[in-house]
Amino acid sequence: MSKLSRKLIAEPGKKLKLADIDPDFCAGIKSKQAAARLLQKNIARLAELQYLLYAEKKRALLLVYQAMDAGGKDGTIRHVMTGLNPQGCHVVPFKAPAGIETEHDYLWRIHRLAPAFGEIGIFNRSHYEDVLVVRVHRLVPRAVWSRRYDQINAFERMLTESGTTILKFFLHISQKEQKQRFEERVQDSSKNWKISPADFEDRKRWKDYMAAYEDAINLCSTPWAPWFVIPADKKWFRDLAVSEIIAETLEGFKLRYPKPAMDLTGVKVE
Repeated sequence: MSKLSRKLIAEPGKKLKLADIDPDFCAGIKSKQAAARLLQKNIARLAELQYLLYAEKKRALLLVYQAMDAGGKDGTIRHVMTGLNPQGCHVVPFKAPAGIETEHDYLWRIHRLAPAFGEIGIFNRSHYEDVLVVRVHRLVPRAVWSRRYDQINAFERMLTESGTTILKFFLHISQKEQKQRFEERVQDSSKNWKISPADFEDRKRWKDYMAAYEDAINLCSTPWAPWFVIPADKKWFRDLAVSEIIAETLEGFKLRYPKPAMDLTGVKVE
């Protein structure tokens, strides 16, 4: 694990406080331009590694993104995964359960959309909404959502033991930065569609959400599915940090091309 990964991981078994983590942290990287150069190298690495993952088809990678509104989930996915082949990568934006989803347990819709071997799956929001928004808005009793931490850990362990590696990213922004991004969305007509009354309501519940995120991270950062808290006030650092962790993880797979389906010795193409 790199120095940056060790700095940003929520170490399993240890308690963290989000208030102690600076959303403006940038690991000593001196400029946006320096970060952009490093990001481009990581994007190239990811393209090569995804090709190997797809060819090998022995395992999958699941990336989970959570953040407060305007935290940068869409931007991170767009900037970090830009070099990937869509054939082996899919993004799932989880909204409130609807239709047939409401007729099943809360993990049913998650499991059915987990990536197949050879794929990278990206969850924009996830099963963690069921211990975040559900908790903060009191959509179910405490006795219900408090059991879900253990259920989520067991679910993620089953996925990992079946060949899916899970990386979970909490994009950590400050209230001040969220305010600025909301103001940009209000003032920029091309971004008006991204703002909703629910965003302002949730902003009023900031402390409740921070408490819910702390519990989700502390109770569900496990050796098999760790959480990473990514300082996200600086978008350029956010993207670089996420790209570094993903590339490092894929390199750790020691991916290999499969053997050819036939003996190619002496084969000539006429």
